[in-house]
Amino acid sequence: MTWLYLACLLVALSAMVLLDLRWRLFLFDRPGRGLLTLAAGALLFLLADLVSIARGFYGRGQSPALSGIEISAHLPVEELVFIVFLCYLTMVLYGLVTRFLLPPRERSQQR
Repeated sequence: MTWLYLACLLVALSAMVLLDLRWRLFLFDRPGRGLLTLAAGALLFLLADLVSIARGFYGRGQSPALSGIEISAHLPVEELVFIVFLCYLTMVLYGLVTRFLLPPRERSQQR
């Protein structure tokens, strides 16, 4: 069961990439802005994690599904992948809502 969590995260991230590619919702719509937004969001969450770890609010749990690889103390590689996935998921969902649920007039104002 080792690496199971990371594998699940990568499968889910791949699904988000395919949705984005198909409908050009985020990274495939405006790659420059998308990468900058994704990097800024991931950095913000990573900094929050590092501060929380440094203050002792939480640490790495034990699970047979984790790979065992740590980026730093109490920061498994799965956490970094999850942070990127969370930011990407949020922006893809935003793209879906603005593209398919907003009236055309409001869509043009979103750009």
